[in-house]
Amino acid sequence: MKAAIITSSDSGYAGEREDKSGPVIREILEANGYEVVHTILLPDDRKMLAEEMARIADAKMAELIVTTGGTGFSSRDCMPEATKDIVEREVPGIPEAMRAYSMTITPRAMLSRAAAGIRKSTLIVNLPGSPKAVRESLEYIIPALEHGLQILTGEAANCARK
Repeated sequence: MKAAIITSSDSGYAGEREDKSGPVIREILEANGYEVVHTILLPDDRKMLAEEMARIADAKMAELIVTTGGTGFSSRDCMPEATKDIVEREVPGIPEAMRAYSMTITPRAMLSRAAAGIRKSTLIVNLPGSPKAVRESLEYIIPALEHGLQILTGEAANCARK
């Protein structure tokens, strides 16, 4: 499976802060057999983020887009809204599962506004912005993502367990 990574950060985009979460996503994805075909760091700009996610999905560049950043309470945080602007079907169970798991680590996990959804044959998943939270969240959900992506792309016919 091919994957793309989008980091949302005004300070990173301005060159004032290093993106540490994007590389963590790449490491985990590649360790789980994904080919990372695209990475980009964008500002916290709803239109730019939505356009980039739509472009990747519409061009069939990747079956999975993983985003990091922009899921908090800051007035500039807009990744969930950008995601919801372009998905055709929401997948609320993914961020619900990440929040439930993360709540066992920190009560602040309830503050995440992450979203997930499907556009065409691409799954989009928002992760938090910190490298620690990215690792915890992605490592928790990645085993289930494989089967979901197999269903989405037609490689598997149903969700019944063997």
